[in-house]
Amino acid sequence: MNILFFLTPKANVTFLYDNHTVAKALEIFRTSNYTALPMINREGIYIGTITEGDFLWGMLEYKKITPENLHDLKVGQLPRKVLHKPVSVSARMEDLLEIAKDQNFVPVVDDNGVFIGIVTRKDILQYCYNALQTKHPLPQEVGTGH
Repeated sequence: MNILFFLTPKANVTFLYDNHTVAKALEIFRTSNYTALPMINREGIYIGTITEGDFLWGMLEYKKITPENLHDLKVGQLPRKVLHKPVSVSARMEDLLEIAKDQNFVPVVDDNGVFIGIVTRKDILQYCYNALQTKHPLPQEVGTGH
């Protein structure tokens, strides 16, 4: 199955540039209500995914984020605790499933590493559910007669 069928294109994805300031990135997180966002450079190359936890660790463990440098420190300079793997546009559904076990979304890149969008775990699970329903339909609920 072609994963492009499941792709949310970059134009419809909230993402960060690695040269956004921490202040700008925090504002994007606040307004989007997401807990993780893909990060790209200005050429569109996928850099990684940054999470709310990365900001917390940036303050607590790495001591990189301070109130004084929120507008100077670039989000791409923050250490990230987890590597969120992208898949190639030619990936198989099995590749998506393997990665989606641990990530809410799977970044998708073209052959040059350029970020083209994401596939959400929700879409992957819906596909799997529909496939199971086709092969093994769940029984319909029976009324209780009350």
